[in-house]
Amino acid sequence: MNESLSPSQPTDAITGEPAATLIVFRRAPDGGAAQVLLVERSAQLRFAGGATVFPGGKVDPADRALVDARPHWAPGLDPDDAAARVAALRETLEETGLLVGLAPVRADAAPRDARRAAEARRMLADIGDLAPVLDHFGWQVDPAALVPWARWWPQGKPGRVFDTRFYLANLGSGQVDLAVDHTENCHLFWASARDALAAAAREELHIIFPTRRNLERLALFADFADAAAHAAAFPVRPIVPQTVVREGQPWLSIPDGHGYPVLGEPLAQARRA
Repeated sequence: MNESLSPSQPTDAITGEPAATLIVFRRAPDGGAAQVLLVERSAQLRFAGGATVFPGGKVDPADRALVDARPHWAPGLDPDDAAARVAALRETLEETGLLVGLAPVRADAAPRDARRAAEARRMLADIGDLAPVLDHFGWQVDPAALVPWARWWPQGKPGRVFDTRFYLANLGSGQVDLAVDHTENCHLFWASARDALAAAAREELHIIFPTRRNLERLALFADFADAAAHAAAFPVRPIVPQTVVREGQPWLSIPDGHGYPVLGEPLAQARRA
């Protein structure tokens, strides 16, 4: 029998580093269930090395500086939330070459084709700051294009605790040119959530505990619209995994009430970063 945990909050003892993850949807070429973009992290990385995850990373000071300098594009949005949205878009461009969640501010800024995406990625790699890239190409962040999905705050050792906000974004047809960065990641691909879980069951993919729970939740929906509607029904609150004992066996679990159909798994088989 599965126990459910009461909603929990992060402890004050360890402050999580702000981070952001982007779950990008596209319509499946064969007309099946929508696919999401996944990247395989390099095995040499200390955090989640070799794991298959969604694009994302830490919020940089430059991400927060962009928010502070341009408050007009996100009126009423919490600054931490806004900075995380910038980080999610920046990290996705860095890791995959995908431009998403941007809007033109000049007549010559559209369309955001493959050539401009590649140029923007190279410029971002050279500068390390999204703001000059946006200015150069005549784009601005469109915060409404990102749908808040979840906020995970796993507890752990200092320096390895991330307060990660997850967002959904919709690419539509997905007819874009993508390429792995070959630094933090070694492979990227599109797959439905169900197919990704099946591949993990065959041990073809290695997925960590938060990714597995999110894929299980995403697998409930056929397309972006359904997932976004579901997300709107669950206000985003920090999710803090906890170890509980079930029938004498330790389990890693999350509280109910966040929209997840599966709340945990035996601690011995749970892969954490």
